[in-house]
Amino acid sequence: MKITIQAIHFTAADHLKDFIQKKCDKLDHFFDRITDGNVILKVQHEENKANKYAEIIVNVPGEKLVAHANGASFEEAVDTVTNKLKEQLRRYKGKMKAHV
Repeated sequence: MKITIQAIHFTAADHLKDFIQKKCDKLDHFFDRITDGNVILKVQHEENKANKYAEIIVNVPGEKLVAHANGASFEEAVDTVTNKLKEQLRRYKGKMKAHV
């Protein structure tokens, strides 16, 4: 899957980009018609421990699926977001089969 990573007010390290790409590539196992995705990373409320914010927007035919989460690290936040998207993709795929 082709993804675009936006790191707001910082530069994402290559290992973080690779981690995000691997996690997003696994979403293709749940629904193979994903066109592309957009990942937004930013740091919120610097005094809070779970201040790393990740949001992923996945484009599928006729729909945009959005999930976001906070975590102590970007890896934790991205892991949570991809798990949320897996469930959304399962539900979307079920709807598609019900209408056919």
